Amino acid sequence: MLPFLREVYYIPMQQAFGYDNVQMGVLMSVFGAFSLLAYFPGGWVADRYSPRKLISGALLTTGLGGFYFATFPGYAASILLHAFWGASISLVFWSALIKTTRSWAPENQQGRAFGTLESGRGVAEMISSTLFLAVFAWFGSNSTALAQVIFLFAMSNIVLAVAAWFVLDDEQGGRNEVSLVLPGVEEVVQVIRMPMVWLIAMVVLTAYSAYWGSFYFTPYASDVFGVSVVTGGAIGVARMWLKPLASFTAGLAADRFSVAKTVLFMMLVITICFTGFAFIPEGADYLWLMLVNVALVCIAIFAMRGIYFALLQEGGIPQVVTGTAAGLISAIGFTPDVFMPLLGGFLLDTFPGAQGYQYLYLTIAALCGGGCLAALAILKQGKARS
Repeated sequence: MLPFLREVYYIPMQQAFGYDNVQMGVLMSVFGAFSLLAYFPGGWVADRYSPRKLISGALLTTGLGGFYFATFPGYAASILLHAFWGASISLVFWSALIKTTRSWAPENQQGRAFGTLESGRGVAEMISSTLFLAVFAWFGSNSTALAQVIFLFAMSNIVLAVAAWFVLDDEQGGRNEVSLVLPGVEEVVQVIRMPMVWLIAMVVLTAYSAYWGSFYFTPYASDVFGVSVVTGGAIGVARMWLKPLASFTAGLAADRFSVAKTVLFMMLVITICFTGFAFIPEGADYLWLMLVNVALVCIAIFAMRGIYFALLQEGGIPQVVTGTAAGLISAIGFTPDVFMPLLGGFLLDTFPGAQGYQYLYLTIAALCGGGCLAALAILKQGKARS
């Protein structure tokens, strides 16, 4: 949550740090760029070292960075910190988490496994964000209150680092596969040559672009529909309440109807909803319509996030190269971390008010149309293989 505080505290962060939309975008683009450099080698690391060491170490170092961020460092230092977070999260943590989740579940319950993972993450995010937003309001919704929120998120990472060290063990996550298998050049080339890997990456890229679009719902509500900063933050937190149920239900649906079918359906919903945002009139009278659309698209986005890595099993990706495949997919699929904040900042600064948001959401809808095509191709390949 630390690199993604803008999801709820976009305007308070601008006020506390003194950043414009482009500078806010640069911070996340730096985080995204370093993440992209880290994802693929992070997959290599996940196929070699134990998840206990990787996950605990990543949580610890990310939390320590949060303590520094709570002091409101200068712009250059904030850029360096976001680069550091890109490495601590994407190199050390991410692929280890994906590898461990896939290894825990049998082949016919991959949707449920990844849906439960995303659902659990959603519960943690929902509880912490709700409590910390209350802290933010209690302390006056100012820079001091924001510092308290950042400190609490940092402390949460430290506590979870300790918990992970004692809960996980060196055999979990595929036993000897995770700790002893070192993928060589042949395995890396094998993953790169898999068309299914690139199709899954396209699905992740477009779905993650939509997820990035959801970060702007808070300022969208304030700038276009006139709600207060706290109310806008509440909308950002409220969407998190949809994540646990949406992710878990999507996992069950994926195991029942196939992962590819569920992904295709959700991608269609996302495309339609983001297109709809471009045509909702501005003003308080239409706030209810915007909120309904936000709820629908968030359900679909969180459902997608809960199951798209389950495509690894349905796509026939060998278990032994899960980390490497997840690293390559993430390196491509999470490129929105680089271009979406810059795109959003540019459009919102160049076209103030509702017009900037309309252009942003139409762009996302177009990207998700490409995701629909990739999901359809995965579905057809799966039918041909069976």
